[in-house]
Amino acid sequence: MAAEEHTPTSYIQHHLSFAAEPVGDGSFWTLHVDSLITAVILGLVSMGFIWLVVRGATAGVPGKRQAFVELLVEWVDEQVAGIFHGDRRPFVAPLALTVFVWVLMMNAMDFLPVDWMAMLTHGLGADSFRIVPTADVNTTFALALSVWVLMIFYAIKVKGIGGWIHELFCSPFGSNPLIWPANFLFNLIEYVSKPLSHALRLFGNMYAGEIIFLLLWLWAATGVVGTLLGAVLGLGWAIFHILIVALQAYIFMMLTIVYISMAHESH
Repeated sequence: MAAEEHTPTSYIQHHLSFAAEPVGDGSFWTLHVDSLITAVILGLVSMGFIWLVVRGATAGVPGKRQAFVELLVEWVDEQVAGIFHGDRRPFVAPLALTVFVWVLMMNAMDFLPVDWMAMLTHGLGADSFRIVPTADVNTTFALALSVWVLMIFYAIKVKGIGGWIHELFCSPFGSNPLIWPANFLFNLIEYVSKPLSHALRLFGNMYAGEIIFLLLWLWAATGVVGTLLGAVLGLGWAIFHILIVALQAYIFMMLTIVYISMAHESH
């Protein structure tokens, strides 16, 4: 959809519309087809690439692809080792690697020119298509809630159901029955705030970045000067946005490690 055919409001609304009808009733548990399709494809491509490189790894001098993957794996493993000290590091490190690479790939979709992608999706029969999965709050909440479920699972696995319940009511203020309600309320707020902050931090940054790219693309509708100015500003924002894309993937990975590490610790 060309920017000059629409008002700024309709242009932005069009590019922020989801494809087809969502799976669900429009509530929190709604599944957006375009976010799911893009996320699954990126997951298969990124993890498939790493799997192929690892499968073909040699003990001799590594090639460029193998060296890149080895550096990535070693870097993630160092991040995990600095935070998580339990005996389940063989699981946490691959989880952290998957989270980082997958979120990074989904964030990087924000660099694709929206009008070019719109022409492609229109050719495939979709009137609208959201190409950045992490700019969809349903996607970020799905990721955050998955980590949250793993956190509770490991808390129960390590401490036992009795130990976990005891921790809910007896920490951090003590085991006196009179302060059980205060302990439980404190822990409840902590449990609720973790997926909220985990999901909304990623969503807010990526959604804001998407809006700024759309506003910059609108300069192309103001003539040659606007096109040149929009290109310069767009390039500048894209360079700065590289840091945001990588940083948000890193933060999401680190919070994942921290939350699972906390599940293994006792107050």
